[in-house]
Amino acid sequence: MQPNPWLVLVAVIAAFVPVVVDMTILHIAIPSLTVALEASGNQVLWIIDIYPLVMAGLLVPMGTLADRVGYRKMLLLGLGIFTIASIAAAFSPNAPALIAARAALGIGSSMIMPCVLALVRQAFDDDAERATALGIWSVVGTAGAAIGPLVGGLLLERFWWGSVFLVNVPVMAAVIPMVAVLVPTQRGNRQTAWNPWQALVLVAGLILTVFGIKSGVKDGLHASSAAALIGGAAILVWFGWMQVSSRNPILDLSLLRKPAIAVGLLMAFIASGSLAGFELVLAQELQFVLDKTPLEAGVFMLPLVGAAAVGGPLGGRLASRFGLRAVASLSMAASAASLLAISFTDFGRHDYLVAFLLAILGFALGVGLLASSIAIMGSAPKESAGAAGALESTGYELGGGLGVTMFGVLVNSIYRSSFSGPSAAPQGATHSIGEAMAAAKDLGGDMGTSIADAAKTAFLQAHGSVLILVATMIAILALVVFIALRGAPAADHH
Repeated sequence: MQPNPWLVLVAVIAAFVPVVVDMTILHIAIPSLTVALEASGNQVLWIIDIYPLVMAGLLVPMGTLADRVGYRKMLLLGLGIFTIASIAAAFSPNAPALIAARAALGIGSSMIMPCVLALVRQAFDDDAERATALGIWSVVGTAGAAIGPLVGGLLLERFWWGSVFLVNVPVMAAVIPMVAVLVPTQRGNRQTAWNPWQALVLVAGLILTVFGIKSGVKDGLHASSAAALIGGAAILVWFGWMQVSSRNPILDLSLLRKPAIAVGLLMAFIASGSLAGFELVLAQELQFVLDKTPLEAGVFMLPLVGAAAVGGPLGGRLASRFGLRAVASLSMAASAASLLAISFTDFGRHDYLVAFLLAILGFALGVGLLASSIAIMGSAPKESAGAAGALESTGYELGGGLGVTMFGVLVNSIYRSSFSGPSAAPQGATHSIGEAMAAAKDLGGDMGTSIADAAKTAFLQAHGSVLILVATMIAILALVVFIALRGAPAADHH
């Protein structure tokens, strides 16, 4: 009996939702989690980052492994790991344990994600139906990321920070039997080449590099951070060389010779990085500086994430109407302009203006992400579509992970140099606003109040400076995109 493709789609999307929600739900929980686990600024960045970094490194090899063993088997295994890791994360006694659990969540997600798209492609033979199914998938993806902060806020109103992970367990209890029943078993292709070593080299290179950046900015460049940076960069160069010289590379870097693909990847990287990094800083500012509850912060962020969810699907129409070059470069320019405007706006006084600017930023980045996808997939030869897709999804995940790193590291370092609290303030208070708020809570009284006030002032200064810096970078990217996409087709190629 032929399985109903729409039922397969329902099961697959149900498996996909917790993975996307997990990418953003944590941003809202960070302030309460920082205080509860007494996590340092660096540990906070690792808690968030380790998930997309591990996932980015493993997406491609897990995809090829799924080709070998069959998608249903791989999907069920990924869902199982994701469930166990969610329980471990919820009950983590300290920051290192939570970082380890988040890494395990990344492994589970990297097994789930490639199977989702492969099963959607397999289930639908009809091109029009498949396009509809992929459209539903992308809307659910952006909507899932959009409701993450809101779900996080709702949970934290009632429960402790671990609830943002524990919520995955009842969801998975429904999803796993659904996948087992609705998704057909298919035989894998044993001939598919699989080399996990290249993936491990990529993950090692990324983690060392990120560690080098974080510890270097936190404590100044010393021997260990310099060694990590140089070692990480060397490993990444070696990975690149392996991709170019290997007979079956996990990432086909030769595709980057096409300017449209290279620029598309750069856009995916910067747009997803800006969105993730900005969301994290915004969630901290709303809760630590403006004293909003997690739920109020989640609602405040809705224009940003909601407009990003709308921008994605509309981006395709805009690109086919006005041409990719115009849409891609304008979306980047609008992102830069709105970030610049946000950096000069007082969140406490002008909340309607901020909501409007957040909506513009979200919409522009959503359109930019879709334009990057069109640039990559539209310029890749048919036989390299899988390789181009792998390159694109790796770009997204890496952008998200490294965006959080860059925003976090820059904010913390400017915060440190601007912090002018009482000289008797504990050492940690000068490192990050999270540590300062935890110290203020412990000390209480006048001392606690003056530490909290100094931290808020320093954080606002850091936040403003970083936004100006990122806006400048995106404005330069808009120019690069405009120049590089000279030869891009002006009309539809969907």
